[in-house]
Amino acid sequence: MTHKPRVLIASPIHQKLEILSLFLESLKQLKKEELLVHFYFIDDNENVDSSRLLIQFQECIGSVVIEKSSYQDVYLKDKQTHHWNEHLVWKVANFKNLIIKYAKEKNYDYLFFVDSDLLLSPKTLVHLVQQRKDIISEIFWTKWQLESIEQPQVWLYDEYTQYNTHPGEQLSSEQINIRYQNFITKMRNPGVYEVGGLGACTLISQNALQKGVNFSKIPNLTFWGEDRHFCIRAAAIGLSLHVDTHYPAYHIYRDTDIKGGKAFLKKNTPRQKASTLNINVSTPTKPTLTLSMIIKDEGNRFLREVLKSHLPYIDNAVIIDDGSTDNSVEICREVLKTVPCKIVQNKVSKFSTEVELRQQQWEETSKTDPNWILNVDADELFEDKFKQEVEQLLEQEDYDLYSFRLYDFWSNTHYREDEYWYAHLFYRPFLARYRKDFSYVWKETPQHCGRFPKNIFQLPNSISNLRVKHYGWSKLEYRLEKYKRYLTIDPQTRYGIKEQYDSILDKSPNLIKWEE
Repeated sequence: MTHKPRVLIASPIHQKLEILSLFLESLKQLKKEELLVHFYFIDDNENVDSSRLLIQFQECIGSVVIEKSSYQDVYLKDKQTHHWNEHLVWKVANFKNLIIKYAKEKNYDYLFFVDSDLLLSPKTLVHLVQQRKDIISEIFWTKWQLESIEQPQVWLYDEYTQYNTHPGEQLSSEQINIRYQNFITKMRNPGVYEVGGLGACTLISQNALQKGVNFSKIPNLTFWGEDRHFCIRAAAIGLSLHVDTHYPAYHIYRDTDIKGGKAFLKKNTPRQKASTLNINVSTPTKPTLTLSMIIKDEGNRFLREVLKSHLPYIDNAVIIDDGSTDNSVEICREVLKTVPCKIVQNKVSKFSTEVELRQQQWEETSKTDPNWILNVDADELFEDKFKQEVEQLLEQEDYDLYSFRLYDFWSNTHYREDEYWYAHLFYRPFLARYRKDFSYVWKETPQHCGRFPKNIFQLPNSISNLRVKHYGWSKLEYRLEKYKRYLTIDPQTRYGIKEQYDSILDKSPNLIKWEE
């Protein structure tokens, strides 16, 4: 059986919605004969709709990994040019190095880096693989300034020298111009040519990856841009750089290039109607659900299990990390990488004044313009049938708030019920429709302030028979920890009941087996 080369198409993405839609449609149209193609995107988007579009692409295509970036940088461009700074350049370099690490670990035959403002001819990928080069880029042309001529993204020497020269050679302006025009003419003719520098649309072989190519900064080099450091490092370890000019890509460098990008796609897929080319990017008509959660050092407890249980029905997530010193944040990023996720990290814990922490959670969640909010803790998950019934709760228009029964588990299989532990006999709010026109008011008490504002029940509300499992008491070590914490933050039992605090240490509590 003939081995099919495995190719990983990858891109760090910080892109506006309309351009990203065209980029992804271009990837969909790539021919992949005799190739096994997967995708890897680092989602660095500010725009939630752009993040959602990546997820739609993932659902449509299948073999797509989306890694959510934790950066919150502002990248500026205007009608003239793009405005990069040193931090942004090396942030992207780090993203690309992470992708290289992934491609090596997964043993891909080729890694294809392509910037998210490029549109590819359908034949590009197959053609580049057929050239059997260690490093080869497909050419594209750009007016770096509006008044300038188009130039390719490849060069021959140094930072961006696009004419042949030799060390010590003294050339007149006329000689430079002639050699420059010769290079430009050559790049306009279909062929494969050796160059000194390239980037943005580059196929890299497994051999080159194993030899150590990467985008890290070379300390004794002042050249601008991570691609220069990549190319110099590649040449230094004996790898040649090539450019293919058979199927030039289209560069959407400015918004004014979008119209031409649409024409490029249409030209390269003549049998398709324009209306079938675009991935659906409209805001979903069904109500969306935002998971809102506070975490602190939950990595060795139930965080991973809880997040996975919520993942099938949430559309977004907002996580407040209240000073974790373990891998809780990394777990959130890993499990929630398929949904837009906002993570806010507190350097100093606010738990001693819970009301301040809950207000922060509410404010940060509100900033995401949520539809419905599911406010749960990192040790709470719903019974299995919640997955099948939650959509009905979200789609009805009569109620803005739902309350549920919470069961305090004292083991993995049993919950507690006695004179101090009967939370499951009452209903408490977990699910709320966010109303911009409602004035929310908080119970100003350091502890036991509630997860929602105190006037939340002024909204039209109802109860659900779906149940919530609370595992925060399910092990002795957890109970001892909580007992000590309550004694520390509420020694006078001003916000709780002393007898209930003491009952945490009961050796033979009344336990009832849970039945799904």
